[in-house]
Amino acid sequence: MPRYDFRCRACGDTFELNRPMAESAAPATCPQGHADTVKLLSTVAVTGRSGTMPAPQSGGGGGGGCCGGACGC
Repeated sequence: MPRYDFRCRACGDTFELNRPMAESAAPATCPQGHADTVKLLSTVAVTGRSGTMPAPQSGGGGGGGCCGGACGC
């Protein structure tokens, strides 16, 4: 279940709520009981596991992008 960050405009408290995406825009009440809250934009860090990417092959043909031979231009 996604976690959403909120800030209370009345007391300044920042808090988190776990709720379904369907309820992401629903109003939230801060832990102190204030209803004047705003949902914060949060950043997401996505990291991969080490060693899961194939090593680049050296030598022979083709670069990246459209003119690397894949699109036929």
